[in-house]
Amino acid sequence: MLFRHAIGRVFEVKWFLSGLASAALAIGGLAYTNYLQRRRARWSERLTNAIPVNSKWWKDYRKREGELLYAAIGDSTAQGIGASRPGRSYVGELATHIREVTGKTVRVANLGVSGSTVRAALLEQLPKLRKLTPDIVTVSIGANNMALFEDETFENDLKRLFEGLPANSIVSDLPSFYFLPREKHVVEANFIVHRLAKEFGFAVAPLYARTKAQGLWGIATQFAGDLFHPNDRGYQIWASAFIPTLDLALKARDEETL
Repeated sequence: MLFRHAIGRVFEVKWFLSGLASAALAIGGLAYTNYLQRRRARWSERLTNAIPVNSKWWKDYRKREGELLYAAIGDSTAQGIGASRPGRSYVGELATHIREVTGKTVRVANLGVSGSTVRAALLEQLPKLRKLTPDIVTVSIGANNMALFEDETFENDLKRLFEGLPANSIVSDLPSFYFLPREKHVVEANFIVHRLAKEFGFAVAPLYARTKAQGLWGIATQFAGDLFHPNDRGYQIWASAFIPTLDLALKARDEETL
């Protein structure tokens, strides 16, 4: 009888300790969730404040002289929101790569606008691009369409945008959003991007595959504190998705020049 009572007490203690552990985990999880929400809010405010700073930086950068002109259509990622400085965006990384590969100075017309959708790029950025004669054009747009994604509208706007691009433009598909439901929208949007790019003869930088391959490591190490914009490491990954296609475009340009 005493043995059975002792065993019962052991199980009661184990159950009590298990309950305490579960409660501690729940409290700890809630505290960590609240911390992440506060951290994300602080970072969102910080990055919002960076928008006019980055925009001015690129406008000033555009005034520099360069033997080659690189023009970019995009959104906040083109502007480098989330990076340690504007020039660490994928646009800045690609401009550096062009200089290193060609040995020529590069002028950059970064037409990207934070918050831009495909339609906004069509209405605001494309008219500015048409006034230029760029040697290289990159287009990475559409992430801001994913919150309220509508496939027909997305396709119609993207088609009109593609109609106005130079023949040597490099377009990217959308990056991975990793989690549903927006990841599902990204897959649908990328199907449209690839189909239209093939129709217009544009090379596609595989941004989705490159970011998707980063997995949990990418989620943990390649995003700014708002958990949406890339950080410096993330932008390097973005640039690496463009570089093979960019190198082919530079080679084709050199052959045409000769």
